[in-house]
This record gives sequence, C-alpha cells and structure tokens, in this order.
Amino acid sequence: MNRRILVVIATLLVGTATFAQSFGDIYQKNMSDNQKVSYPYLGESDVVWAKRVYRIIDLREKMNLSLYYPSVKYDTLKKQFTSEMSDGRMSFSGILLNEILRGKVQATDGNDMTVPTTYADIAGKMGKAKTTTSVDNGSGGVRDTTIFIQENPGDIKQIMILEEWYFDKKHSRMDVRIIGICPIYLGFDLATSRLVKKRLFWVRYEDVRQALATNEVFNTFNDAQRASYEDYLLQRKFDSYIVAESNVYDDRFVSQYKLGPAQLFEADRIKNEIFDMEQDFWEY
Repeated sequence: MNRRILVVIATLLVGTATFAQSFGDIYQKNMSDNQKVSYPYLGESDVVWAKRVYRIIDLREKMNLSLYYPSVKYDTLKKQFTSEMSDGRMSFSGILLNEILRGKVQATDGNDMTVPTTYADIAGKMGKAKTTTSVDNGSGGVRDTTIFIQENPGDIKQIMILEEWYFDKKHSRMDVRIIGICPIYLGFDLATSRLVKKRLFWVRYEDVRQALATNEVFNTFNDAQRASYEDYLLQRKFDSYIVAESNVYDDRFVSQYKLGPAQLFEADRIKNEIFDMEQDFWEY
C-alpha cells in the first residue's frame, strides 16, 4: 500500500512539473504582432504651455524590476544579446542594445541627440576590453596571455528619459511624451579600481517604440495580463525622480546647484510646478 501511495505522489509531481514547463503553450500569444500606439495629431497651436524635464528610472527599485530583468548574455554566433529565460523575454536594456546591433536604431552621444555613435564605443564604455598580461607558464618562466573582458548589460542600473509635458487645449488636458532614452552604466573600472557612472548613449524614443511594442514586460500580479514595454511606459507604471528641467542655464541638472537632500526637494518643486500649472488652466 505504501509503495502505491509513493507511486501516485511521484506521478503527480512529474505531472505538475510537466504542466509548469508547458504552461506557456496552452494558448497563443500575439505580442509579436503588436503595433505601437498612434499618437493623436498635435499642432503647434494646440500646445499653450510646455516644459521639458529629465528624470531617472532606477532599475534597482522594486517597482522597476520588470525593466531590469531578465538577465541577458551576448551570443557570439548571432552577434546579439539573448535572454536567459526560456520564454525569450528580454530586459529593457537588452532590447535597446539589440536594436543598435541590428542597425535598426541610430545611437547618439550627447543630450542634443545629433552626434552618432557606434556600438563599439558603447561596449567600450561598458567595460569591454582586451588586455595582455604575463602569467607563470608552470616551468619557472612567464608567458603573455590575452584576457577578453565582455560588456555586461546587467551593469546598466539606471535609465534617464527626456520627456515633454504640455497642455493640449484641443483636448483640455495635461499630457506627456517621451522624447529620448539614455541608459546609465554603473560598474567597476578595473583600471582605476573605482565604481564609475557613465551615460552610454541616447536613442530617440520614436525610433524604438515599435521594438518595445513587440516585447513583453513581466506583470508581477497576473501572468495572463502581460503587456508590452510600450504599454508599460505609456501607462507610467515605473517609479522615477526628476533630475533636471529646461532652463536658461542650458538645462543644467539639479545636482549642479543643490546638494544632498535638497536635490529631492527641488525635484518635488518641479513636479508640483507642473501639477499646479495644469490646475491653473482650469476655471471653477
């Protein structure tokens, strides 16, 4: 009797594991057929007020983990980054890097997004290098050996976005559109033995919207209601804080004129200024 019970339990466990592995195949997902959302027409005369702001999305925050994971690795045969997840989901940074590698998106250097850059330059900023060092050859002598250091997209810990808030008088609402995206590298520099922070590149948001629309972002609360990265950004499901606004000082950053906790208070002031402007357009 005990043997029969053990056999039944083992059968149930195997069946459960098999079901878990094949869960993604019980229905067809059409995420790859998605199209980016078409913006409504916006004329110059429709915008009565606008302000551009820079904000940071810290991927290490719990609310933003859906943008950070899953981890990706470089496939030397395909010459692109691939997901380490069985369902093929990609991280936000992995999608951007693949679009650049495939030549579908032009990466640029600088906030004005006019100076083109190459993936080789981006990989160098992420620590990709080839060095030669001397090692013991085991027989009392030394020999030179070459060490290849691969870039690691996992060290992209923040995303900076440039967005424009505006009041649309035709629809009587305050709205926002993302203009550009800049991944920020936070890694360890072997040459200086110090942590470094670098802005890797800028891409125009409009250029990557279609790629983001066809890639699925993980929904922590419901596996059946996953959305695209495009939906995730449009619905403002991320947590972030403002680091700069358009100003007469060439859009200088808050960190250039505020220190410590005062930077957070300044970020809140800018956010509240946008909110108050929206309220001022209404008459009660």
